[in-house]
Amino acid sequence: MGERAGTGPFGTDGVPAVPSEAGVASEAGVGVLIVRIGSVPERSRGHDPAAIPGPDPGGKRAAIVRAATELFLRQGYQATRTEQIAATAAVSKQTVYNQFGDKQTLFRDIVLGVTATAEAFATELSGALSAVNVSADVEPALRSLARRYLAAVMNPQVLALRRLVISEALPLPELAAAYYERAPARVLSELADQLGRLADRGLLNVAEPTRAAGDFAFLLLGQSLDEGMFHRRGETPATSDIADVADHAVDVFLAAYCPR
Repeated sequence: MGERAGTGPFGTDGVPAVPSEAGVASEAGVGVLIVRIGSVPERSRGHDPAAIPGPDPGGKRAAIVRAATELFLRQGYQATRTEQIAATAAVSKQTVYNQFGDKQTLFRDIVLGVTATAEAFATELSGALSAVNVSADVEPALRSLARRYLAAVMNPQVLALRRLVISEALPLPELAAAYYERAPARVLSELADQLGRLADRGLLNVAEPTRAAGDFAFLLLGQSLDEGMFHRRGETPATSDIADVADHAVDVFLAAYCPR
């Protein structure tokens, strides 16, 4: 087996509070899934700010998030009981309710909190492509970005989260839509913006940045993501495999969008 590709952190759930962050390592030890949530307990939201407790005393909130994330990813939302979450987090069931109100709210906060990973990657993407100012730098920048992008999406825990969100899309359509807008769509939007800026500098021939971003993402992720969603594996693909798929995607993309 080759060396495993590393992954970067992939918005917030919009709770206006100091965030509580919990990292959940994959079973294979590959990457960490970042879950960022507000520090305000569910029972305190909308109350007088002066009456709201400080940031997560004793780390109970983060422990609940970490335990629930592991259980949801491993056995699904429906099969996970609040009692299991409390036992795994070493807190009382009442503490879970005090912090999050109910299991569905906890699930919502985790799913939207995980989109912090996508936000961070979008920021990284922006920095990587905004620094490209000469044509000789376009190809290596796109190859580097493509490898990081593919490795991040193919992280087993990111794939598990996608399966989990899709499995609950029928009963929780608003949550699934919000996850899409804050994660995949957020990255695509930033990619489109940066490709458009490269075109403005004469470094790419891109008339429709949104379509070009979609082309780049599908060339890069299409087959690998389809396969990953249907095959549950414990490891991110080897670095050599990531590089091979990413380089091919960039070759095809540049054949269509490189200035003549």
